[in-house]
Amino acid sequence: MLRELVKGDNAFVPTAALRVAVRNGVDVAALLVTEQGRVRGDADIVFDGAPAHPSGAVRLSAGEDGTAWLETALPSVEEEITRVLVVAWTEEGALRDVRGLSVEVFGPDGATVVGYGVTDAGGETAMVLAELYRRSGGWKFRAVGQGYVDGLTGLAVDHGVDVDGGPQEVPERIPTPVPAALPTPAAPAEAGAGAQGPRLTRDQILDMTPEQIRALALARRQAGAGAPDRALPAASSPPVPKPGPSDWTCGPVFEPRTVTGRDNDVITVKDLPHGPVMVELSLKGDVYTGLWPLDESNTKGRHLVNSTAKDFWGRVVTSVPEHGRLRLRLEANGSWRVRVLPLAEARRLSEGRLEGWGPDVLLHTGGTADVTFHYKGDTNFIGHLYRLAGHMDPTTLPNPGRPAVNEIGARKETLPLPEGPLLVRLTAADGPWNARLKDVRPHSGGRDADGPVKLPPEPRGALGRLLRARR
Repeated sequence: MLRELVKGDNAFVPTAALRVAVRNGVDVAALLVTEQGRVRGDADIVFDGAPAHPSGAVRLSAGEDGTAWLETALPSVEEEITRVLVVAWTEEGALRDVRGLSVEVFGPDGATVVGYGVTDAGGETAMVLAELYRRSGGWKFRAVGQGYVDGLTGLAVDHGVDVDGGPQEVPERIPTPVPAALPTPAAPAEAGAGAQGPRLTRDQILDMTPEQIRALALARRQAGAGAPDRALPAASSPPVPKPGPSDWTCGPVFEPRTVTGRDNDVITVKDLPHGPVMVELSLKGDVYTGLWPLDESNTKGRHLVNSTAKDFWGRVVTSVPEHGRLRLRLEANGSWRVRVLPLAEARRLSEGRLEGWGPDVLLHTGGTADVTFHYKGDTNFIGHLYRLAGHMDPTTLPNPGRPAVNEIGARKETLPLPEGPLLVRLTAADGPWNARLKDVRPHSGGRDADGPVKLPPEPRGALGRLLRARR
């Protein structure tokens, strides 16, 4: 019996040979990805230029009336592959112009098992429509509907496909976020201080009671002229000042910089120290928002922000080149503010409730602990852990490896944290979330002996082959 899903829903499917129909007249491919969310090489991309996976587990064929068929023999999928992504794109117009865009799964007896009709496509030109993924010893189907305004290139880079045939950084999956968050309000004004007030010391903040923190947050909201309309709840902790050398080993320390403007622009911030920094973007607008770093030849890097949310807010991480000039390309419709902040300004996780909405960067400096996230969005919730203990190069971040959490839909997720210092980077969170530490142990003063997670070799040239096949 057909079970019609909506975006974010999932259902078990038989671990058997299934047929997947993709309608209506779009280009289709399948990406076979590992637990890291990445293809291992060109062979893990099945499209009309390479219509069969070497394992024989996935084959692509064209049917009538603009239908593409993926034959998926789930028992034959290699153990290293954890997900089979069903991908669609169009070369003319946007996916919102495609009528009847849908995915339908048929069982071995020819009966429909599950289906998903895309009803909310916008200006995207490429999309992960759905995925088949391993769960509890079997396989499930999930209606994903994750679009990419920058098309097949953005989708491919997010899943480890080499765009230009050369070496690449490990890409982060940054799907299109939806709602927005607001920065925690600035410090309260005091006699003789400016509107933002003096910056509190680290010890002052750590000694504050929850009631004092709530009062401080309220005062900061009242003093924060020009802040976006949706503020973080009063229970949120205030921004944390620069931790001392004993609990911070990564990233430059500098005074935050602020740039404001309106609509599309190229933003240049000069005289910054070399290394990883946070970029906080606040936008009053309701169309597309995109943010990219620019290299010395003004070539855009991978997305920092890729959103169709109204009044976007988020914090992301990028790196300042050795020459100290950070250049960003912003596509936006409305007034905006960009702040460049040291990583030490990340909000600190604690046993108190920390609330947010949107992508963010969080800091843990205690001993081993568990962190519990309550997420209330309906699409992607993705987070990475950056272990900074023992990382000696302040101009880089360690490789985070696979996402610590990568799920869709409202959920409660508890993650074990190693000893700090540690960055928790929420790369996708399209709804409200809160976080709280529990079972926190004292910091031992030792260093984490684990090295960075090794990833498989970078695939080369697959996207070029795929694109050439469509010409």
